[in-house]
Amino acid sequence: MTTEYLDFPDNQLTLKPQPDDSNEQPKQTGQNQDDTDAVSRSLDENREKLVSLMGYEESFDVLLREMTYGGKRVGILFLNGFTKDDVLTEIITRLTYLEDEQLRPDPLKRFLEHYIAHIQVDPKGKMTEVVDAVLAGNTAIFIDGEEQALIIDAKAFPQRSPDEPSTEKVVRGSKDGFIETLVTNIALVRRRVRDPKLRMEIMSVSERTKTDVCLGFIKDIANPRLVNMIRDKIKKLKVDGVPLADKQLEEGIVGKGWNPFPLVRYTERPDVVASHLLEGHVIVMVDTSPSVMVIPTTFFDHVQHAEEFRQTPFVGTYLRWVRFLGIIASLFLLPLWFLFVQQPSLLPEGLGFIGPQKTGQLPILLQFVLAEIGVDMMRMAAVHTPTPIATAMGLVAAVLIGDIAVQTGLFINEVILYMAVAALGMFATPSYELGLANRLVRLALLIAVGLFQVPGFVVGTTLIMLLLITQRSYGVPYFWPFVPFNLGGMSTILLRRPFLSEKTRPSITKPQQFRRMPKK
Repeated sequence: MTTEYLDFPDNQLTLKPQPDDSNEQPKQTGQNQDDTDAVSRSLDENREKLVSLMGYEESFDVLLREMTYGGKRVGILFLNGFTKDDVLTEIITRLTYLEDEQLRPDPLKRFLEHYIAHIQVDPKGKMTEVVDAVLAGNTAIFIDGEEQALIIDAKAFPQRSPDEPSTEKVVRGSKDGFIETLVTNIALVRRRVRDPKLRMEIMSVSERTKTDVCLGFIKDIANPRLVNMIRDKIKKLKVDGVPLADKQLEEGIVGKGWNPFPLVRYTERPDVVASHLLEGHVIVMVDTSPSVMVIPTTFFDHVQHAEEFRQTPFVGTYLRWVRFLGIIASLFLLPLWFLFVQQPSLLPEGLGFIGPQKTGQLPILLQFVLAEIGVDMMRMAAVHTPTPIATAMGLVAAVLIGDIAVQTGLFINEVILYMAVAALGMFATPSYELGLANRLVRLALLIAVGLFQVPGFVVGTTLIMLLLITQRSYGVPYFWPFVPFNLGGMSTILLRRPFLSEKTRPSITKPQQFRRMPKK
């Protein structure tokens, strides 16, 4: 027995038993599925199919412009707002001059090869293909008496200019960044990588949103096994929709679960994407998203920034070490200080001044937790506050609230000081996702130290290290080149080496061409 949902006026859902006819043969209607999906020779029948397939005459933005060219009835199907009016107007103007004899003997072929003056025109024989193309922004032309429709790529998506990403700014270097339009993002990458071996494969994901996803790689550099793994993961993803674009796709093809550390790298800079492509990585672009996923990735990929490569090797190395120091401080400064406060005997001679001179009205652990929540609240408030007043709001919240909290005795000065240093280290982390993960790690270590002191710090740090060491991103060890240790890779991480000394690609991606530069 199967069940059927019935909707009653009181909005209560009840189940009505229905006979199970799953074993019965399908009824013969004289027309199979292929016939119903095929483009009909009759323009009127195609119009009726569009009513059920895409809501023609129900949705105001679904338009079918019917005209007659050379004695042939023609229907032009498009979505209002997705079409280049000037391009279609030029095509229509050209078609109005056609005479009957100009469309003989094959009207479809004459339209396709002679009279539709556009660079991208493809014939489609199935209605579902036509509807999908129109929903993607294309224009379809139905010709009465023909079994195929012509698809014209005349898209005009709403888009912004490719401005510099707000989270990956550089002092020197390009100021363009990815936007929400897939074709524009691909053009930004191809402008930097003019390699004929660069491949951009397009595919559609999900049943309803039908989101366009682009898989990019350099064919003679990227590992074919890695490319096939990512491609298969994307194609096998069966979901209702991915309205949040790249993040939902990442969870579908990576499946990291509750692991807080990011297993793919997001970037909005085309030059960063080009660099990763030349190293043998694979990129995944999702339409409607300005971020590009780089796969595979390691922990140390998230701590590098384009600014380091825009300066001299010495200055770049210095900037990198300052950033490392900030990341380490954001992770361990607060837990270590809290540990020394609880057990002053652990402090070496000469550092006895470390510790609070007076205690507040709240336990120190509670002060740290409240400070962490307060920093998060200020960050979220800055994101949701209009830009002209966001800076002023942040200063007011940080200065007034922090100062008043200290004066009233709720917090002590040292908690505010070390919390500010840790927050600076988090914001110095190039990867926003890694910065958030480090904050959770810091909070977990604070709680472990508060509950178990030295054993809590040691065990907590060990567990975090084990989590990082055991993680893999498409078979790549997440903590490479530290574990497993690789001397060449580690030197590249610690030092911003001169450009001409980078003669090989990272071995972790297993590239087909290991050497960057030919041997002399």
